[in-house]
Amino acid sequence: MAENNNHHHFRTAIRRLASVTNHLTSSHNAPGELALCRTSGRSISINRPERRNAFRPHTVKELMRAFTDAREDSSIGVVILTGKGTEAFCSGGDQALRTDNGYSDNGSFSSLNVLDLQVQIRRLPKPVIAMVAGYAVGGGHVLHMVCDLTIAADNAIFGQTGPKVGSFDAGFGSSIMSRLVGPKKAREMWFLTRFYDAVEAEKMGLVNTVVPLENLEKETIKWCREILRNSPTAIRVLKSALNAVDDGHSGLQEIGGNATLIYYGTEEAKEGKTAYLQRRRPDFSKFNRRP
Repeated sequence: MAENNNHHHFRTAIRRLASVTNHLTSSHNAPGELALCRTSGRSISINRPERRNAFRPHTVKELMRAFTDAREDSSIGVVILTGKGTEAFCSGGDQALRTDNGYSDNGSFSSLNVLDLQVQIRRLPKPVIAMVAGYAVGGGHVLHMVCDLTIAADNAIFGQTGPKVGSFDAGFGSSIMSRLVGPKKAREMWFLTRFYDAVEAEKMGLVNTVVPLENLEKETIKWCREILRNSPTAIRVLKSALNAVDDGHSGLQEIGGNATLIYYGTEEAKEGKTAYLQRRRPDFSKFNRRP
């Protein structure tokens, strides 16, 4: 019965997907971005359907704030990232706002702050699921790739557009893609800028599963519930370990930090701290040296 109630509350929260940003010219006093439920799930939706959910600097700032909130809230165990409507998950940076120095909105300082968002998603110690309907192209394609899992509707379209519009992503957009689909296919996707349907994307390893559009939300909730049954600490360390090979020294730092955090909770670590505060020699002899 409790599990059924949790499922009901999670569905309610998903239906209340809140906006990250409202309009092309929306003010910085944007409404609340997140729908939070007590079943340890949070959903974040990009709300610019009139621009195929293309992001601008303010959109990215709101996304980063949302992911920061999700990290700091200990009641949250999994995050869903999606786009409003069924036409697009995200179509990348809004080209109408592109300048020589990145993207600018409302006369603000131009930047490529989406790169910081990509790193933030990779380093979030909780799984992030991309729930994709419609277009996930350009920077939106990179955004779903940096998520831990991708569940696609059967109307989803994937691809890179950069070379068509005088742009590219030589960071995660290249390295992670090569890891997911292989070097040859990654070159094809970037050099030819073709689009691929959901079935093709699944065969390439770009997405985890494809479901009918009408079942997308239901399937995503199912995956969330399965994740939430498992050890959060194990998942946290596994995420950093799986990312470490691609993230270099920063990836090693992340997994090392997670190991330290776990160690702090052990009696062995507490003995070291207590001995220091009591100005005595620590007695580590009582702790096993495991093979």
